[in-house]
Amino acid sequence: MAGAAEAQEQRWLTPADGRLATDGEVHEIALPSGPTTVAIAADGTLWFTLSQANAIGRIDPDGTGFEEYAIPTPDSSPRIISYGADGNMWFSEHNSGKMGRITPDGEITEFALSSPGSQPRAIALAADGNIWVGMFAAGRIGRITPDGTVTEFDIPTPDSGPRALAAGPDGNVWFSEFRANRIGRITPDGEITEFELPRPGSGPGDITAGADGNLWFVELGGVMDGLAVDGNRVGRITPEGVITEFPIPSEGGTPINIAAGPDGNVWYTKGAAIGRVTMTGEITEFPIADGQARAVGISAGSDRQPPDRLVNRLYVTDPANNRLVYLSFD
Repeated sequence: MAGAAEAQEQRWLTPADGRLATDGEVHEIALPSGPTTVAIAADGTLWFTLSQANAIGRIDPDGTGFEEYAIPTPDSSPRIISYGADGNMWFSEHNSGKMGRITPDGEITEFALSSPGSQPRAIALAADGNIWVGMFAAGRIGRITPDGTVTEFDIPTPDSGPRALAAGPDGNVWFSEFRANRIGRITPDGEITEFELPRPGSGPGDITAGADGNLWFVELGGVMDGLAVDGNRVGRITPEGVITEFPIPSEGGTPINIAAGPDGNVWYTKGAAIGRVTMTGEITEFPIADGQARAVGISAGSDRQPPDRLVNRLYVTDPANNRLVYLSFD
């Protein structure tokens, strides 16, 4: 996959679209700053965190209309962004211990969590209409209502390091416990169940709901957050807690993020490539453009919720080269 071309227009998919296929070309949108993660609002605009710039960005699908909105708290390090039930975009501030909300016209409101050092990371819009957040350093899962009311739940395993989080098709929220080597499930009222991974030191990271009704996650490799892990796999967990792992064919490096794609598969980012995983676990990797990319975020909608609202493009952030790239699906 290389090059750039005029891609078909971005549009929301309908049930009649069925299983789509990628056009196989990488299309590029240049940005003034490096994006970290990306999500799509109801009107189709792209919203992304700009961690180094301490800002939130937005742009139209055709690459015009770029706007950048400074976050009031300095050095907040915005991480994950998601569409909310209130029509706004929500994002986590990793360094400030806050959650942020930004309206379509760029007005930002911040909501403090229990501790400035809680390190909120992944967030998701759940079936209950609230935003849920994993607090990596605090070992908690938080729930925040559209009006900003925060409730926090302690994970039973201490220092578990919840790294990523996603809404499941079962109405619960699922999360990875990076330090505890487990996947967790929390009900809307805060009841938590944990599932241990088959291998020690797997380093579970980002997680998303798949089109098959299961949750899919990446297992990191190398040294991350001070912990040496031996993952480099994609995992699948059923709503009942049955776990299956699939080795990634490329050695070295680490997968970073994972998302549901318009083709009914899940996709992950890894270095200068993105990987496609079928629902049976078959993995294929594709280099991005010139091979100099550093792929991080990936989304075809707001992927930490079940994949029932996706566009016909799969967006990938490349913060090292100040750009978004995407594959278009026919």
